[in-house]
Amino acid sequence: MTGVDLNADLGEGFGIWHLTEDDALLEIVSSANVACGFHAGDPSVLRRVTASAAERGVTVGAQVAYRDLAGFGRRFIDVPPDELANDVLYQIGALDAFARVAGTRVGYVKPHGALYNAIVSNAEQAAAVVEAVRMFDPSLPVLGLPGSEWLRQAEKAGLRPVREAFADRAYTPSGTLVSRREPGAVIHDADEVVRRCVRMAVEGVVVAVDGSEVKVEPESICLHGDTPGAVEIGRRVRAALVEAGVSVRSFA
Repeated sequence: MTGVDLNADLGEGFGIWHLTEDDALLEIVSSANVACGFHAGDPSVLRRVTASAAERGVTVGAQVAYRDLAGFGRRFIDVPPDELANDVLYQIGALDAFARVAGTRVGYVKPHGALYNAIVSNAEQAAAVVEAVRMFDPSLPVLGLPGSEWLRQAEKAGLRPVREAFADRAYTPSGTLVSRREPGAVIHDADEVVRRCVRMAVEGVVVAVDGSEVKVEPESICLHGDTPGAVEIGRRVRAALVEAGVSVRSFA
């Protein structure tokens, strides 16, 4: 039986502001990308989500980002490499503290938003993030876009790269994500999202915006927790994968 991981961005509330349906999504996913306080999340949110994940046996991942609460981490920041490495190391350590209190640990690292997109091609920043993970725990897997500078450098440094695909994001013919600034960057049709996920898991391909097929072969598929209707879409995706003979299981 083919297997794939389902991950979602969780813990993205802050103070009185609520964003993702964390508990409901934790019933669907096998891995949780938990915000670490730089783009979203606060100590109480981090503790609550890690405890809920631990109770359900969901793998906790550190979703590290630029220090950009106002922009939700979706704005590129030209951080010097040594500072970026320290920022990433700080975020992993903070989340791991709450994970350990909950009886689990950080099981992988996934960059968020603008940082995720930047290190697809920015070698200097990719190296900084790789160094932070390596210093914290070189056994941690790292999620990223297939063919990215980030995964290439991670593998070269001895980290385990994990290929990720996105359920509701449009792809360019080169295999990168269409910028959220562009129309059609996010796919809102639930039926289309479900079809894409099954095809990515079974055939290893996704159709780009120009109609061409892009090879992705994902080990993990991301369901965005802040997408309207995310919980229902997630349930449908998981059910469709199982019906297609794909087991949903964590890669970690």
